[in-house]
Amino acid sequence: MHIPTRRTLLATLLGSLFMLGAPLTHAADANTVTIMVGGINKIIYLPAKLTEALGYFKDEGLTVELQSQPAGVDAENQLIAGAVQGVVGFYDHTIDLQAKGKEVEAIVVFGKVPGEVELVSTKAAPTFKSMADAKGKTLGVTGLGSSTDFLTRYLALRQGVESKDYSLLPVGAGNTFIAAMQQDRIQAGMTTEPTVSQMLKTGEAQVLVDMRTEEGTRAALGGLYPAPSLYVSNAWAEAHKEQATQLAHAFAKTMNYIHTHSADEIAEHMPRDYYGKDKAQYVAALKSSLSMFTQDGRMPEGGPETVLKVLATFKPQVKAKNIDLSKTYTNAYLPAAK
Repeated sequence: MHIPTRRTLLATLLGSLFMLGAPLTHAADANTVTIMVGGINKIIYLPAKLTEALGYFKDEGLTVELQSQPAGVDAENQLIAGAVQGVVGFYDHTIDLQAKGKEVEAIVVFGKVPGEVELVSTKAAPTFKSMADAKGKTLGVTGLGSSTDFLTRYLALRQGVESKDYSLLPVGAGNTFIAAMQQDRIQAGMTTEPTVSQMLKTGEAQVLVDMRTEEGTRAALGGLYPAPSLYVSNAWAEAHKEQATQLAHAFAKTMNYIHTHSADEIAEHMPRDYYGKDKAQYVAALKSSLSMFTQDGRMPEGGPETVLKVLATFKPQVKAKNIDLSKTYTNAYLPAAK
């Protein structure tokens, strides 16, 4: 009787897997990182697609798969579930998650400010002149538990309006946001470029609160509010220091590119469906947004404290004494400061 050797058994097993079409893991898979973006065509998250288009991920030896969810909270859930390795979303999620026992940190910060705008429909504008007029209204956010949810609640509360006095409706972003306002399902809502410019151009909305600039953000929130960022779980970064460093370096190159090139040059790298038939409007929106981006991906001084103050104002589980901000962001993976 012939007794198969260990080598024969291994060859037979591999042959069977091949015949069955079973996937074999390649060495290159170790350098594949999946990143979920909370709305990939939003200008606030421009660095994600731009880094890919410029080839900076490949330059660092990485294969990066970019996926998109309409709301940051959905992207956050994908990270917690382990379905993705990183999220391009708002930094404030790292603080909110720490309060829930999850340690997540931003390893690159794209924006010093939210880049968000509270728009009011032109129809509602005559009686809705500030967030103090939000009582009895329905306000649009990308998703419940999203950063637009956090910011909307804070802006209203700062004007003396409690959460029980208005309704929040998750309407996503882009076309779904526009439709909700056109149909009067929301009287005001928070969104970003290029949707802001599109609605202002058609005359369907007006600006209520503008957080696209440092000046506007300080006025609305009392300080800089670092928002668009790349965040990962602290455990993943510690276990994959090389990949975390490669990602941070790739994005740092992009932040430098943004500050050394014009809006027209940057727009040339964006997919056509980002701007549709009105590229000029997209370029104009991009031009007005460039000042919000950091130059090197580093956390702006004092920013985390402002974010913590905002969240602690209306989220009982977020208390300053219980939050260790040093675990919510790090500049350690970025190139050395010049």
